[in-house]
Amino acid sequence: MLALCGLPLWWSALSVLPLALLLAQLSRQSTPRAVAVQTWWAISAYFAVQLFWLVVFMHNLMSSDGGLPSGLAWPLAALALSPLFMLEGAFWAVMAFLVARLFTAPQARLWGLAGGWVVLEWTRTLGALAFPWGGLGYTLLRTPLIQLADVGGVLLLTALIAASAAALVDWAQTRHLRPVLLLGAAWLVGLGYGLTRTAGEGPPAQALLLRTNFDSFAKATANGFEELWQTQLRLSQQRRPGEVVVWSETAVLFPQRLAEVPSPALTGLYQEARNTAVGWDGTRITGSFDKAHPVPMGEYYPLSGALNGLYTAIYNALGFPSFDPQFPGQSYTPIALGGVLYGVYICYDSIIAQVARWQALQGAQVLVNVSNDGWYSGWGVWQHFDMGRVRAIETRRWVLRSVNKGVAAAINDLGQPAQLLTEGEGALHARYRLLTGQTLYMRWGDIPALLTAALLLLYARRLDRRSRM
Repeated sequence: MLALCGLPLWWSALSVLPLALLLAQLSRQSTPRAVAVQTWWAISAYFAVQLFWLVVFMHNLMSSDGGLPSGLAWPLAALALSPLFMLEGAFWAVMAFLVARLFTAPQARLWGLAGGWVVLEWTRTLGALAFPWGGLGYTLLRTPLIQLADVGGVLLLTALIAASAAALVDWAQTRHLRPVLLLGAAWLVGLGYGLTRTAGEGPPAQALLLRTNFDSFAKATANGFEELWQTQLRLSQQRRPGEVVVWSETAVLFPQRLAEVPSPALTGLYQEARNTAVGWDGTRITGSFDKAHPVPMGEYYPLSGALNGLYTAIYNALGFPSFDPQFPGQSYTPIALGGVLYGVYICYDSIIAQVARWQALQGAQVLVNVSNDGWYSGWGVWQHFDMGRVRAIETRRWVLRSVNKGVAAAINDLGQPAQLLTEGEGALHARYRLLTGQTLYMRWGDIPALLTAALLLLYARRLDRRSRM
């Protein structure tokens, strides 16, 4: 039920209700092992539903490109991705086991699980293997409460949902009113805050955002790339005076052809072992950004040097020509072009809040997400787009998206799509504002959310001690 209240569904804000049912069930288990096992099953199922679009993608890859019968490709695709779903379930199971060991009273476990959930979501944003897909806070995107993201990021909204779910269960089981009234007041304050936010004012600017529609594998072939190249040049001819042309991720596969790109431009550029975006003024590269978070086990592979032989064998077995891992970028410096600082980041970077945060802290006046969404399908396209919208709220910057497949868009600083291009190939004449200033989230990061998690855990400790008296 929790997965059916996730993005991109319009009723996603109801996620607090199935979460409350889950926490109620888990907190009543008799042993830590039982808590962990039930958590593992529940969260594995959650990700199997939320990430089912990956199964669809793998099925299409096996049946269309791999030549397998569709009936065989479905179970093989599900089998291939099951370890991912089970691994995510294992992370939550470990958290639940630790909480159940720390707190023995059911009510204490209830609040401990809420606090532990927040801490776990925070850990999923860290390191080269970060995978914060499916965070609870995003489910409030279609409510005014999402505007609280400029205070404590999307993680603060996760804390609000988790605490509210615990409060509902606490009230249902004990009739204690104080927690549910306190959380109800927090929702009202959040709604009031969200309803009173207005779009920021700043100098107007304009860009030409391209949307191409090429198969990601065909794009990498010589004929496919040339066709894509000519399409991008043709679409760029729609450029109006004053517009910066924005091409998508790896739109330029060969650095020597950068000189052909219409300028001024921001474009994805493929380089060996790096996935890069650059600013181009017609004569020189004005700045660059290397993808900070290559997709785990898709672009970035742990111990790729020591395990090169193993990874190469797996790639060859799947029909890929070579094993070509990427390495995370280390700089968050905005790209200067035409007197404007662009906070450019690439594809998967858009779901890692810290990337946009650091770009804005270093002076970015607008955020630019260049992406190849040809790997996504169905829900995946819209989940990626919706999560990226929250970066606009956290930093109070416009977000521009140029994509291959996916959603090309100009998103205002309230996270609202101002202009969209969702199908076919085309170009979007984006009109946006250059904004500055620092939000509370930019200054504090996830500290407010982590403090909230600490309070939940301290409250759980207090309840546990009281139960033993």
